[in-house]
Amino acid sequence: MSTRIAFLKGHGTENDFVIVPDPENAIDLSPDAVAALCDRRAGIGGDGLLHVVRSAAHPEAKDMAAEAEWFMDYRNGDGSVAEMCGNGVRVFARYLQHAGLVTEGDLAVATRGGVKTVHIAKDGDVTVGMGRARLPEGEVTVSVGERSWPARNVNMGNPHAVAFVDDLAHAGTLYSPPPFSPASAYPEGVNVEFVVDRGPRHVALRVHERGSGETRSCGTGACAVAVAAARRDGADPTVTGTPVTYTVDVPGGRLLITERPDGEIEMTGPAVIVAEGEIDPEWLETAVR
Repeated sequence: MSTRIAFLKGHGTENDFVIVPDPENAIDLSPDAVAALCDRRAGIGGDGLLHVVRSAAHPEAKDMAAEAEWFMDYRNGDGSVAEMCGNGVRVFARYLQHAGLVTEGDLAVATRGGVKTVHIAKDGDVTVGMGRARLPEGEVTVSVGERSWPARNVNMGNPHAVAFVDDLAHAGTLYSPPPFSPASAYPEGVNVEFVVDRGPRHVALRVHERGSGETRSCGTGACAVAVAAARRDGADPTVTGTPVTYTVDVPGGRLLITERPDGEIEMTGPAVIVAEGEIDPEWLETAVR
């Protein structure tokens, strides 16, 4: 790397991201480089990294180029690749608007979890069509210390285990991934949500994100929680024929999740760009040695 690399920093309900614009997919972002950039003490700091690439320029997104001009090449904070990030899509869309590449209204964003529809509202909120949830069969258990709970297996393009608890403090520190069983349920790891009720169709969560640790928010996690809560509450819109909306409080703010009778899920919340600058290539090369 001989030239400086542009970056931005943004967040959605305090789920924060390093944003690296790279339309032609010319920057080699190795796992070590991503982890260095996301390091909160020695790097820029973030729960993950949003690599902004034209779909036609990325081998994993070429087949989606006709539907979506832009591909969100998302990486977890440890450098690993992830299928989807709901808050990340909102921040990704806000970046495109900030850069003058899109305007208010509707757009499509390609992700490893498929093409996502996005609406940028005049009031600043961003709504993302998150697709349908899959509910794999089989019992799952998650545990923290001596406590354990049954969990609902929900897949939002990435895997989730949703456990309803009496107190969010029971989730412990969430420094390390909560153990789960059976191991075969999540061969590549899982995002674990601990959930309490706050009122009718109103819940709050804490989450350990696979590859990132506890985060202030998780968009796909909020969707998974709303789906699990609706099934628990007998409010499955695919059965009742009526849309259902849950307010989901996360440590970093609030999201509104709506599931429609056709199974499509929409997530609405804020997205903010807070800074922009340049990465020193010499520092980055040194950081990944």
